[in-house]
Amino acid sequence: MSSSPRSPWWRWIINTQVKQIARRAGFATAALGLMFVLGCRQDMQDQPKFFPQRGTDFYADGRSVRPQVENTVARNQLHEDGYFSTGLVNGKEGDGMPFPATLEVLERGQERYNVYCTPCHSRVGNGIGMIVQRGYSKAGSFHSERLEKAPLGHFFHVISNGYGSMPDYSAQITPADRWAIVAYIRALQLSQKATQADVPAGAHVEPLPSIAEREGLPASFAGEWTLPPTAVTGTPDNGLFILPTPGAASAGGATPTPTRTNPTTPAGTAGQTVPKQ
Repeated sequence: MSSSPRSPWWRWIINTQVKQIARRAGFATAALGLMFVLGCRQDMQDQPKFFPQRGTDFYADGRSVRPQVENTVARNQLHEDGYFSTGLVNGKEGDGMPFPATLEVLERGQERYNVYCTPCHSRVGNGIGMIVQRGYSKAGSFHSERLEKAPLGHFFHVISNGYGSMPDYSAQITPADRWAIVAYIRALQLSQKATQADVPAGAHVEPLPSIAEREGLPASFAGEWTLPPTAVTGTPDNGLFILPTPGAASAGGATPTPTRTNPTTPAGTAGQTVPKQ
């Protein structure tokens, strides 16, 4: 058999395949390079957009910040100036419910009150909740003379905006639920001093000691609440602060001294007792 100077057939096939692979790799590399070049364009950085407080020649008035469309209402600003959303009438705390205080409303108010208010104010609203017993600032008693006379709008306003050591609960509690809590607080207050004339015909007013006895509870249940030594008052006389009323400063610029929020409770001292509600 004579030798041939040409390469074997299988080597030709391999060379052809290698050339095809190289050609495809070249296409892929070119495609990736094109994508890289396109991605590095400055359109993402130099966007045709408006910048706050900068002018523009797009609008005739030269302003980039456009005025709101007439009657536009921003989110969470719908009717925020009304009594339902503020509890205020002409800047003063109103005294009334924006909707009827039905039994359903009171039950909802009780449920929300037990969730958000009892840690400080307790289930009966005497201001000696569990975290107060653990050292937090003493909360106001709803059964003090001041808060018994306070208008309903006061409680709504405090829930919405906070007061003293109490934070605001506007994010946690909707306006409707705040009013439901207000109605329940008033019911708590009325329940402590209710007389037979305050209830419908056929209903019976029963004192707490009688209820405790009927339920088989110890006599101490209807006795006095003990304010533990861990309670914090923040005042030299163990009272609570009443924040100064805006505009109440004297002409000389002196700021009125905060007074106690519960002056009628003689036993506000830590370790002493207060009447059980």
